[in-house]
Amino acid sequence: MSIQKHIRCKEGDVGKYVLIPGDEARAAKIAQRLEDVKKIAMNRAYHVYTGKLMGETVSVCSTGIGGPSASIAIEELARVGAKTMIRVGSAGGRQPNMPIGSLVIATAAYRGEGTSHAYAPSPFPAVADLKVTLALMKAAEELNYSYYYGIVFTRDAYYVQDEQLNRFLTDSGVVASEQECAIAFILGSLRHLSVGAILATDSNIWLNPQPTLEEKEKLFYEAEKKMIDVAIKAVQILIERDRSEKNL
Repeated sequence: MSIQKHIRCKEGDVGKYVLIPGDEARAAKIAQRLEDVKKIAMNRAYHVYTGKLMGETVSVCSTGIGGPSASIAIEELARVGAKTMIRVGSAGGRQPNMPIGSLVIATAAYRGEGTSHAYAPSPFPAVADLKVTLALMKAAEELNYSYYYGIVFTRDAYYVQDEQLNRFLTDSGVVASEQECAIAFILGSLRHLSVGAILATDSNIWLNPQPTLEEKEKLFYEAEKKMIDVAIKAVQILIERDRSEKNL
């Protein structure tokens, strides 16, 4: 298979399991947790690393910000052999009691963006893979990390606030707002991939007074490390599960 246009990878460059943060710097941090890791490619927002975890090939690929960029990464990763993907991203808390630095495991996404609608009609749900979601929950619990879980709001326009929609979503139990889960989950369904997501909150529109940027970044820095811990642990759980099912 030829090299993919954007992630600059070919078949054999990435593993079955891929962690997909938005941020290139976070991709590098995650890659440090793998054994025998190698930098495979760096093109635009797509930084790809491949290493080993429990003897299995595991990769990391940053996806950039938003649905269009994430869809390219997921499509191309699937073409070169990725089967299980975990989004490892940032989000804004959407429940009044959620402190900045909270962990959120997304079970589904409100499709408030545009990219997923190019793939599937609006009534089609954006739902995370159940086995990946359960692995993330188990990982957090084994690490003794508290977490929230539930539906997240995926949107395009970061600086646009629709107060009526925000209130409706919060009242309906939506736990966080972010920019990639909807398309990740839709592509999981359409391309027969196992896709889940763990997020760490770096803000919360309902906090009053609002913390300073410095305070937010400090809280998120600590949460990001925990989020990466959970993602790595979840991959290990999934590897063990897949090996067990293979031996049945």
